[in-house]
Amino acid sequence: MQVRESEIDALARHLVEGLVAGGSIKPKTATDALIACVVEFLSDNFETEARLDEEADKMAEAQARQNPGIDVTRMRSLIKQKLAEKENFII
Repeated sequence: MQVRESEIDALARHLVEGLVAGGSIKPKTATDALIACVVEFLSDNFETEARLDEEADKMAEAQARQNPGIDVTRMRSLIKQKLAEKENFII
């Protein structure tokens, strides 16, 4: 599932404003700059996960062609976990 930029913006704004309002953080910079930083972080994270999904799909399909009886969905999940582990990415 691809996340739209407007959804990422809304999520980042909600997160930062909630943390500030709750007193969990006291920003040392403008709230908008902090929100922009969170948007960049979330966007990078979603892009990395999408790339891992694509790689896992390709590898699982290749394995399915070589071994017709395997569970492709399970194989894709295992491959994605291994790829994420190699990149120190938490799914």
